[in-house]
Amino acid sequence: MIDGVDKTGTFYEQMPRNELESFQSKALIRTVARAAQSQYYSNKFKENGLDVNDIKSRDDIVKLPFTTKEDLRLSYPTGMLAVSPMEVVRMHTSSGTTGKPTAIFHSQEDIDNWSELMARCLAMAGATANDVFQNMTGYGLFTGGLGLHYGAERLGMWVIPAGAGNTTRQIMLIRDFGVNVIHATPSYAMHVAERMVQDGDDPRSLGIKIAVLGAEPYSEEMRLKLQDLYGFTAFNSYGLSEMNGPGVGFECPYQNGMHVWEDSYLVEVINPETLQPVAEGEVGELVLTTLRRKAMPIIRYRTRDLTRVLPDECPCSRKHIRLARMLGRSDDMLIVRGVNVFPSQIEEVIMQHSWIGGNYVIYLTRKESLDQMVVKVEIAPGAFDGSIDTLRYRRTELQHQLKDQVGFNVGVEVMEPGSLPVSEGKAKRVIDERGV
Repeated sequence: MIDGVDKTGTFYEQMPRNELESFQSKALIRTVARAAQSQYYSNKFKENGLDVNDIKSRDDIVKLPFTTKEDLRLSYPTGMLAVSPMEVVRMHTSSGTTGKPTAIFHSQEDIDNWSELMARCLAMAGATANDVFQNMTGYGLFTGGLGLHYGAERLGMWVIPAGAGNTTRQIMLIRDFGVNVIHATPSYAMHVAERMVQDGDDPRSLGIKIAVLGAEPYSEEMRLKLQDLYGFTAFNSYGLSEMNGPGVGFECPYQNGMHVWEDSYLVEVINPETLQPVAEGEVGELVLTTLRRKAMPIIRYRTRDLTRVLPDECPCSRKHIRLARMLGRSDDMLIVRGVNVFPSQIEEVIMQHSWIGGNYVIYLTRKESLDQMVVKVEIAPGAFDGSIDTLRYRRTELQHQLKDQVGFNVGVEVMEPGSLPVSEGKAKRVIDERGV
């Protein structure tokens, strides 16, 4: 037991709303005091003239400064560490695509709490100690693999750490060991299903009942397509490495929004331009504050993810706040011919068509100062009946639907199955060559 609760955090999960908010106030006071032990927040609080004693409840969160990914990069390697290095038992980092990565540190208490959150998520989805879990995502510095792994073990599941890739082996392991719960990126789950269909096999024959999908944005249409192919129930998982990784938000069996575990995260949704709170139900940028992390507390972290709070109580009776599926990231929004476009809008249209496979790429170029968008899609295995006229009709229909969705002409190229690159990790859906 951790903090006097069971291995899935039932005590926190079942808290009435008033008790939960009281717990958050106390946890925020502890978090700010801990954060002040780090070099970064110590300096930041002094710059802002903030005394940690000014924080007396969760309502005082607005007195605290925001934290950005750039702040984490500038604090690399240990500027945000709030405990002695001797207390650190694990570190994860981001990819560092801009040159400097971000480093996230965990104490043993942090790892235990994270494992409890993940066990809580899996149990909420219906997984039990009697199930066999196959982790089909990467390990190492990527947080998704280890996060789900430790959570599944915490729940008592039989865990197979298959990692990413080697599709033939993935299918073999699922069959040989009776795997009925998996964790994968949506794009890789789709790739496995299409490989099986192409080989004359049926994904439903695997007998998977629960799929945890995350690490990349995907549409409701993609989820429905995967559920139809496999016959499993797919649960949306939300997380980010700065907040541990997966386990921040997760769906219950009603699949009507992700419950954010508010005993561990204080939630705000703000206008990314004005930095002011948006009205409940309005789309804005998600801001998170850790409440139970010891080694590296993070305050008011601007995730750049766009979402909204769902106002009604969930039929499952949990009191933790629910967030809608992420619309996208504010910094992933594409501006094409002056129009704001999210890749998820394109996917919504594509996934409505059974003749289209799960892999697609959006190409952006510029011709004579005018932006051009071309969407390349693959024919689903077995969907081409040999009629060129039918294929042309489908292509034209897709073009019209995409124009209706985004407001300008979109080119469409229809490819043979397996023509586009397959990603075993996060899928690269956009190739923007306008600046080349």
